[in-house]
Parts: sequence; structure tokens; C-alpha cells
Amino acid sequence: MRDKRGTTKAWPNRDRGREVPESAVDHTPPRDEDIAKTPPRSTNSKRSKRPEPLVVDPPLRIDKSTSEVFEKDVLSNEPKKRPPPRGDTRWSMSLLLVILTLLSVCATAYIVDSFLRYQRDDKGCRMSWMSPSYARLTSFDTEHTRFASKYSLYLYREQGVDIDLKPNGVPVLFIPGNAGSYKQVRPIAAEAANQYAEALKLNSWIADDGKRNLDFFTVNFNEEFSAFHGQTLLDQAEYLNEAVSFILSLYHDTRQSSSDTDLPDPTSVIVIGHSMGGIVARTMLTLPNYQSNSVNTILTMSAPHAAPPVPFDWDIHQIYATINDYWRKSFAEDPANNPLWQTSLISVAGGGLDTVVASDYTSTASLLPDSHGFTVFTSSVPNVWTSMDHQAILWCDQFRKVVAGALLEVVDARRPGQTQSRERRMGVFRKWFLTGLEQGHNLVARGAGEGRSTILALQDTSHEIVPLGERLILRQLGDHSTKVHLLPVPPSMSHPGFSGFSLITDQKIGSSPGLAGVRVLLCSVLPLDKNDHHIIAKDVRATELACRDASSDTVLLPSSNDEAKHPFSGETFSYLTYDIDRLGDRQFVAVIDQTLEPSSGFLVAEFFDKTESEILSEAGFPYFLHNDLEFTLTPKRPIVVNIRIPAIDSSLLAYTMIVGPQVCDDYKQIFAPLVRQYITNPHESKFFVNVHQADINLHGDAPFMVPVIGPGIQKGVTLQFWTDPSCSTPLSVIIKLDIRGSFGKLVMRFRTAFAAFPLIIICLTLRRQFVEYDGGQAFMSFAEGLSLVVRDTLPYALVAVSISSLVLALTHSHEAMDLSSIFHHLATSSIAHEAVGGGHIWRNDILLGLHNPHLWFLAPLFVLISVGTCVLLYVATMLIVNFLHLMSSIPLRKYADAPDDQKVNNQTSYFAQSTPRRRLITTLVLLFFVATFVPYQFAYIVACIVQVLTCTRALGCAKDQGNCAKGDSHWDFFNYTHSILVLMLWLLPVNIPVLVVWVRNLAVQWLTPFSSHHNVLSVAPFILLVETLTAGKMIPRTKTRPSIIVRIILLCFATIAALWGVMHAYVLHHLGNILASWLVILHFAAVVGRGGRRQLALYELFSNDEKKKP
Repeated sequence: MRDKRGTTKAWPNRDRGREVPESAVDHTPPRDEDIAKTPPRSTNSKRSKRPEPLVVDPPLRIDKSTSEVFEKDVLSNEPKKRPPPRGDTRWSMSLLLVILTLLSVCATAYIVDSFLRYQRDDKGCRMSWMSPSYARLTSFDTEHTRFASKYSLYLYREQGVDIDLKPNGVPVLFIPGNAGSYKQVRPIAAEAANQYAEALKLNSWIADDGKRNLDFFTVNFNEEFSAFHGQTLLDQAEYLNEAVSFILSLYHDTRQSSSDTDLPDPTSVIVIGHSMGGIVARTMLTLPNYQSNSVNTILTMSAPHAAPPVPFDWDIHQIYATINDYWRKSFAEDPANNPLWQTSLISVAGGGLDTVVASDYTSTASLLPDSHGFTVFTSSVPNVWTSMDHQAILWCDQFRKVVAGALLEVVDARRPGQTQSRERRMGVFRKWFLTGLEQGHNLVARGAGEGRSTILALQDTSHEIVPLGERLILRQLGDHSTKVHLLPVPPSMSHPGFSGFSLITDQKIGSSPGLAGVRVLLCSVLPLDKNDHHIIAKDVRATELACRDASSDTVLLPSSNDEAKHPFSGETFSYLTYDIDRLGDRQFVAVIDQTLEPSSGFLVAEFFDKTESEILSEAGFPYFLHNDLEFTLTPKRPIVVNIRIPAIDSSLLAYTMIVGPQVCDDYKQIFAPLVRQYITNPHESKFFVNVHQADINLHGDAPFMVPVIGPGIQKGVTLQFWTDPSCSTPLSVIIKLDIRGSFGKLVMRFRTAFAAFPLIIICLTLRRQFVEYDGGQAFMSFAEGLSLVVRDTLPYALVAVSISSLVLALTHSHEAMDLSSIFHHLATSSIAHEAVGGGHIWRNDILLGLHNPHLWFLAPLFVLISVGTCVLLYVATMLIVNFLHLMSSIPLRKYADAPDDQKVNNQTSYFAQSTPRRRLITTLVLLFFVATFVPYQFAYIVACIVQVLTCTRALGCAKDQGNCAKGDSHWDFFNYTHSILVLMLWLLPVNIPVLVVWVRNLAVQWLTPFSSHHNVLSVAPFILLVETLTAGKMIPRTKTRPSIIVRIILLCFATIAALWGVMHAYVLHHLGNILASWLVILHFAAVVGRGGRRQLALYELFSNDEKKKP
């Protein structure tokens, strides 16, 4: 029907006395029977049959070509084929998609089971006890900091030990981590108080050496989520700088009123940071309000220095880039221009038990040279020797004793910085935190120059001289008439076969003659020439030896006997090792048995050839795919044998080691095999006692981390064996790849990949839906589109991802950072300046950040798993929408039973919930709040909730009209809105962390407006799109260029999600925002194309009244 202007006009509805709106006009060619026949009226109607109105969809634009097509196909009687009605296709899934979903679920379960049950470290922490009390420093108020109403400062005091409530020692500041409590300081603070009190009772003179107790200050951040929000991290760092200034000001009055008037006022504090508190500590030194040199020692625990653990916030990434660049450039300068020259940083990692922060990220190798800090794992720390979870690292009794002891030893209140010099501090930290077996520790006989001097008079002592080159074995200490055993030092010139010395015993190596145990001395003959060994051997009884005590060089090892199960049992071995050419002029190693009563203790000592104790494996990683790596330790092996395997260096791969039984024919074995697994960067060691089978996993070559090289850094893992040399039988060692255990390592390294990669499948599915829809077909359901993607597009996507993974891995496989060129020659090397300044060599954040080309299959594996993830998400959203529809359909049942002629405008009835004016006002108010008070993540969650309700209404509308002529269009709209919902819900985890921070701020009554994430443009497209869909607007079909643009956007979305989504997850929201913007433009173009005025286009966009404006 046409009016006077020649435009198409709706048929009049004589029964209702009104016209069908313009939006109800379907411009698509109808079928012949729709024109030739008049559809029958409802059987419930008693009136005469009359023709039903013609209901059609609006076009994108009305132009001449459109009118010609309409006149030709609609007004003429020429037949035009139309696809048959599709109806409800929500659950249409191909068999291939179902199979892939089942395989995906099985693969995910396999990975999770491996993570939970295989290659797990044993827990060995003992519980700690304390009597805490906290004194709030109320004088630190708004006069000192603008955050006084938000944060608070406390002083810890151990009840019964710290009597004086005023700070009178050396200040230590504890910084809690993400959602951490200020009370987490109590285990370490209590142990430090008790250790100092005990030391003061035993040695009252330690106060004269500058030793003081530690005043632990702690900060209440109200358990804020500093890992989720960059501005929160900056606020905490700013507050702490002001807190440090305030803390230092307290000591001027307290020391003047005490007996320490001769001590200088403190100018520096020691900082302990847990988790993100370690990052806050490093950030403090980069802010403008930082007081120079006010922090000279930083000890961090489970702190992710290398990369943010939750990459959902752009601000966090920028802060990491800023502080890491600042630290690298500072140590690149000469000492005079380095603001961090007196600063030391010790990073301690918990290891495999830490399931909150991947311990790979605790590495500081790229930030500072080893002269200023290092990274060590708790499994390496002497007397600890166990991994720890994220919280246990604070309260573990063994570890807190080490931390407290190290801090008390570095204290020197006689210096303004309250600590020893940086060189001495680093020496103390190495002694307490490192094993003592690291390369460089055994090159110089420290006992030869630093131990206590003593004279050993042999004429008064029963002694023996072990023949040159023979091994000393003592099985029952205290049961020998001979008390002194002399091992001649072989001259390196005449005996080149001996290059090292080692000694192991289950007794404590003491430094005083009266103490029970074993004493080891490095001796020279006083009256004779040091090279006249023959005379020494003939008449040594009448000789006095000038000796140096070697007890300070003792390395503690976990005890390994037949009953031993874990290295953290508390029993220890004592071990000494020296390079023979570094013993200087020492001619004897004297072993003195000071055991008072016969015991089962043992001691074994020998000089050995280092070439016989070193085994280097040439096997590459492909060898482990088909074979087991086997070694055989010969019967005449030395006490210590090192097996280095460069191929085992990936943190993504796990292995199993099987050690054959140690058989001793003539005697019972002295001790069971003891194995140390270690890598040199970072300092990670694991000990296996009484070993028969052990799990080998490490934190070496990690994804997204560029390997480093430098002095003392070896590639691969080294297995260090201590075995009983008296057993004259070979010992077999077999190492095999643990495939099942290796899959569990993917969880901690690629947690974000499980969120980023499904967006690849979602975008490809949306792309296929739009391709079919713009081609004239119905807008298929997400399940149908996913089935087509799996059949047609997924093979190409897998090939593309596989090739990209392989190429990137090959590119990065030979890439490494030379630390010596960065930190020692950077001031004069333009190449090094470019490396640090540009940071390009450190960027390995594309795809999965792999270095091993043999692991290329992980990327396509995650894509396949993502298919099943998308199906599960689709099913979950469908169940939610169907449940909501079921709950809301009761009031609509009466209307659903009405005659068909009363449901012509059924979609309008479902979506006419509010007027366009109200929708427009609501949108503007929400955007206003985003710009002023709430973060845009809040508005996004509101949009997701509204979209769920829209899908519920669309489902009800489609079900009610399923058998009508317009049924297909209603199902099109439901499928479209539901696909948008799937995309929005999968982007929701990226936005939740910042919203959690905002809600937390409200919970503590922090009334200051949220200081970040107020960009209206970051959420406005989603809001406009959702509000458009609430009006029941179906996106118009597009041709040529608009259709190509939406495909390109979705393809780029999928590509960027694959390449950068894992390490830069925050970008995913903005990609979705771009897509929403284009969809809003298409809806807007449809409004303008129908003849609507541009000034009222936004108003009409929110309107569900499709009638054309006059």
C-alpha cells in the first residue's frame, strides 16, 4: 500500500482502529503464499475473516535501489524464494563440537589433576607462637599525610619482652601485601625480640658493638587489593614515604632521653615487604616525596618483581615499567650518580607451594647486580629446606628464625644508617640465606684467612697421619684412641690428580676445644720449611702446628640416613669443601675428635680429583621424548659427584629421578644418598634425603622471562650427589620426563591464558554469525555459529597459532641478557644503554612467551581447550536466561494465550518497559557518575546485568512468537543479544578486580572519590549498545563496507587476544569497547536511514516505538 508521496505504508488494522507502525513493515521479499493468501484469523474470534497486516523489518537505509527492489519483489507477483523458518536453534550443536567439548573438559581435568596431585613439594613448616601487642601512633595524622583517615601506623611490641613502649632500637617497617593485614608482622617481630633478649643475656657486650633490638612498625592498609589497582599501590607508597619520615623523627627524642645519647639519630629504616608490599617498597624509592637514603635494606617475600601477577589494570603495567626501568638505569650509572648505590634488595620466594604468585616472577636478576641483591628460594635456606605457600612464608617458624637472625646481625646503631655497610650486609645475607655451596663460595679457603688462630702441639696428643691421597673414614666417633687425624695437603705441582678437598660428618664442627663434636683445622708446620713434607712425615710428633679454625666455612646439609624422609626434620650434616690450590701454604688438614662418649657418629674426608666428580650430559630435550637419561656412578667415586644437565632448564617441564639402591658389601652404609638439585639463577636448591625416587622441577627458564647470562650463571640443572664412598658398588641414576606432572605446571604460568584464549573462539563465532546474517540468512545461535567455526575456521586458526608459536619460540630461544654488560659497563656502552633504555630485549610478552621450540603445541592446545570453555559458558548463560525466563513468565502466561491478532506488536510489549526519555536520562546519569565518582567497571557490570534481563525478555518474546510469521526475526534478535551477552560476560573478569578495590574503599568509609578509571569513553559504547538492545532493536543487515569492517574488527580482536591477551589482559576490555562502538554506529545508521533526524537519533535509538516521525 502506498501513500500520495509514493512511500510504502502499513496496512490499516480495522479491528483495533490504528495503524501498524513503520517498524513492523518487512521489506524483505515475501513468499508467494504470503501475498496470494490471507492468513486465517484465530479460531477464538467470532468476527469475519479479514486479511492480516504485512509485517516486515526496517532496512538500514531507504534509497532508490531499495524502493525498486521492493516494488519488483513485493508489489509484483514474481516469486522469490525465502529460507524456511528456522525457529529455536539454541541447542543446535554439531557432533564435532560435542566431541571437542568433551576432549576440552578432559584436558582441563587432566591439567588440574596434575597441578593438585603430581610434582608437589612437601610441606614442612612448623607453627610459630607469639604474644603480640600493637600501639597505634595517633600523632601521625593529617598534619603529616593526606591519607591519615584511610591508613594507620602501628608499633609492635612483644608482651613480656618489650617493656618500653617507646621506640628505642633500630626501625623496621613491615608492608603487607595484597589484601594483607598489618598483624602479619607478629611472627618475625616476636622472634627478633626474643632472639635479641636471649643474646643480650648471654653476651651483654653486644650493645657496645652497635647491636640493638628491632622496632617493628607496621601499616594498616585496611586489607586493600594493591595487586588489582595501580593507583592504590601509588597511594600506599606515598603514605609510606611520609611514614618513614615520621618514624625517623621519633628517635631524636627517645635517644636523647635514654642512655644512647652518643648514638646518631637514624637516617634510614629497614623495609620488609610481603607479596605486593615488596613492589610498594621499591615504588617508594621512585616517588618525589622519597627522602634520599631513607631506605637502605629491602627484604621481600613472595614479591612478584618481574611482572604483575594480575595483568588486568593498565596502571599496574605502567608502574611496573616505571619502577623497573628506574632501578635498571640507576645501577647502570657509576656509584657517584646512582641513588640506589647503598641499597640492598633480597627477594625470597616460596617455591612450588606458592599458588598465589608464580615464583618465577620473584627474580631480581634483571633489576640489579648480585653485589646489591639476589633471589633465593626457601628450599635453599639452611635449616629451612622446605617450600612454602604464600602465607606460610610469614609465619613459618624455621624461616622466621633466619630472617630475625639476619636482620639482627646487619644492625649497627653506631652508624646513621643503623646498619653495616652494603658490602657487609650482603655478606651477612649470603651467609644466612644461601647454602654456601654456590659457585665462588668454595674458591677461597675462608678459614685460611679469617678463622681463629690456634697452636696444635702434637707431642702432647695422640694422633695419626693419613697416607697421602687416602681417604679418612671414622665410623664410631668417641671410640678411638687416636684423637687427631692429619691429612697431608697434596702439592698441586707434584700431585696434579688432587684438586679438591671435602669432608662430611653428622657431628657439629665446633670452634672451641671444650665443645663436643668435631674440630677441623687448617695447619702449617711452624719451625720447618713449608715445602719440606718428607721431614714433617718423619718427625711430626715433636712439631707444633699453626692452625686456623675452619668452622666458619661449614656448610649445613640435611641429615640423610636410613630413617630420613624429609630434609626439614631438623637433623643436619656438616660439610666442608675447598679448592686445593686455594689453601695457600696449609700443609695439613687436622681433624680432631672431641666426642666425649662413644657414638654412632661418622666422618669422611678426602682429597679428590674434580674431573672425576663432574659429569656433563650432552643430551638435548628431544632425547627425553623417547629415552630415559641414565648415569652410573663408579665404585671409586669421590664423596661428591655433580651431574649437570643443560637440557633441563624449563620451568614448564617436570622430571622423575630414580636412584638405584646403594649396596655396601663389607660394611653397613655410613649414610644414605643425599641429592641437591640446584640452579644458579635464581638461587634455587632442593634437597632429597635417603633418596630412591624424587620429583625434579625448577623455576628456571620461565615463560615471558628473558633468560639471563653472566658470571657464575650456568645453564640447566645440576644434581649434586653425596654418597658413601666406602660402598664399592656402582650407583645408577635414571632421569625420565614426567609428562603428566609437567601439565600441572601450566596452571601457575598461564592462568590468564585460560581467560584470554576463549575470546579468540568467541570473536570468530561472532564473525561467522554476522557473515551469515549479512548474507541474508537468519542470525544463527551462538551454538550454530560455533559449530561452523569448528568445522570451517578452527583448522586455519590452529595452523596460524602453531606457526606463530613456533616462530616466536625460535626467535627467543637464543635470546639472553648479559648482566655483566648491563650493570658493569653500561655507563660507557651505548649498546647496553639501548638495551636497558629501550627495554626491547626484555619484552617477551607475545603469545605464550615460550623459549623452547619443542613446546610450540601449547598454544594450539589452549585454543582447543577454549572451544570447550566457550561451549560451557554458552550452556551456563542459556541455563541462567531460561531460569530467569521461567521465573518471569508467570505474569505473561495470560497474554501468551491471547489470539494471534492481539500479538502483532508482541515485541513492543515485551520491551516497552520504560520511555526513551527515561532511558536517555538513566544513561546520562550513569555516565555522569562514571566521570565523577564510580569507576567505569561499575557501569560495565550494570550493563552486563541489563543485558541478561534483555536476553530474558528476548527469549520470552521469541518463544511466544515461535509459530507466527514473525517468529524467525524474534529468534534472530534473541541469538544476537545472547551472543553479545556471552562476549560481555567473558570480559567481566577483566573489570571485576578494580571494582573490588572500589567496593573495599567504600567499606572502610573512604569518601574521597575514586582517583582512577573514570574514562567515560571506556564504557559508553557498551552502555549505548545495551540500552539500544533493551528497546528491542535488531541490528540491521549491512552490505559491502560496513559488513567488512565488523569482520575486520572481530578478526583483529581475536588476533590481539591471542598475541597479547595473556600478559596484557586489560586490553581485552578496550577491544570489546571498539566492537561495541561499531555496533552502536550500525544501529545509529539504521535510525538515520529510516528518515529520522540526526538531532533525535539518540532518542529514537532508545525508543521501541518504530513508527516513523512526521
